Amino acid sequence: MRGEHNNQSYVFSYLSPEQRVPTNHPLRKIKEYADAALKTMSHRFDEMYSHTGRPSIPPETLLKSQLLIALYSVRSDRLFCEMLDYNLMFRWFLDMDMEQESFDASVYSKNRERLMNHEIAYHFLREIVNLARAANLLSDEHFTADGTLIEAWASMKSFVKKDGDGPKRSDDDPGNPTIDFHGEKRSNATHQSTTDPDARLIRKSKGTAAKLAYCGTVLMENRNGLCIDVAVAPARKTAETTATVQMIDKEHKRGKQRIKTLGADKGFCNRGFVQALRKKDIIPHVAKIEKWRIPGLDQRTIRQTTYQISQRVRKRVEEIFGWCKSIGGLRKTRLKGTDRNQEQACIILAAYDLLRMSKLLMAT
Repeated sequence: MRGEHNNQSYVFSYLSPEQRVPTNHPLRKIKEYADAALKTMSHRFDEMYSHTGRPSIPPETLLKSQLLIALYSVRSDRLFCEMLDYNLMFRWFLDMDMEQESFDASVYSKNRERLMNHEIAYHFLREIVNLARAANLLSDEHFTADGTLIEAWASMKSFVKKDGDGPKRSDDDPGNPTIDFHGEKRSNATHQSTTDPDARLIRKSKGTAAKLAYCGTVLMENRNGLCIDVAVAPARKTAETTATVQMIDKEHKRGKQRIKTLGADKGFCNRGFVQALRKKDIIPHVAKIEKWRIPGLDQRTIRQTTYQISQRVRKRVEEIFGWCKSIGGLRKTRLKGTDRNQEQACIILAAYDLLRMSKLLMAT
């Protein structure tokens, strides 16, 4: 029987956004753990804001909205503020009723700056990791490190000589001028981007195009492939190894676990990095380059079964990079500057961990 089309809406509705979200939806678990992490950060939020004046957007709402932007690949803050007007699930996740107005995009972005200035995203990621540890989802001894290039939000036309003496525009188009760089040698020593000065010119491998980029390094635990820490730095050849050593030092200072083995690919196969791990009593499960003799990485390490397991498990870190770039929006930066992109990466990795935890705990 054909249904009857009725364009007459009801005057009153007794349904809440809570009733429209399926009971088995993964976002329910994500919301539960996000709220638990934010509850422990209440004292940090109190220190950030004055006790007088006009109330701002709650910091809990700002952080949870950033999770939604990462989880649902929303391309901008302005688009998110628009979607918040009609997306019932977004409103339920942010604890907003049907009558509350959406955020103004300019006010939303301005309030988010406060979170970045206080490194709130980093502390939020740490609280998520603590929840995963309490749920026995983390390895206490075996970890993996790897890095990836994150393309900067800057055009190659902005990469000019630091002294200002370079090719001139060949037309009068102020928005997208035509500039001839043919025959000019450009390097990070002599040139810098005027759009994003922290970005560095680098190529991923021989035969590939050089791009302005950052280096993102992730420390992953090996039990379930959860991200423990992330570091974003200007792209350099030693950015991965330097960031990894710093993240290991931070983990040891916290005293939560003692790293015993660290898996990595051939990009970490160098004398300095292997010796740094040995000094920290960490066994380097680094992929060895043939014919390279590196003290501390010989057959006594490579022939062990644990080394073979680490080399197999370390590939999980590529799943983190794949999700963050294809879903989370980390393929190309949306912000300018190392500090801002560091905070953005923390939010995206926190969203990844929450999604991963929700699947793991729903399966048990």
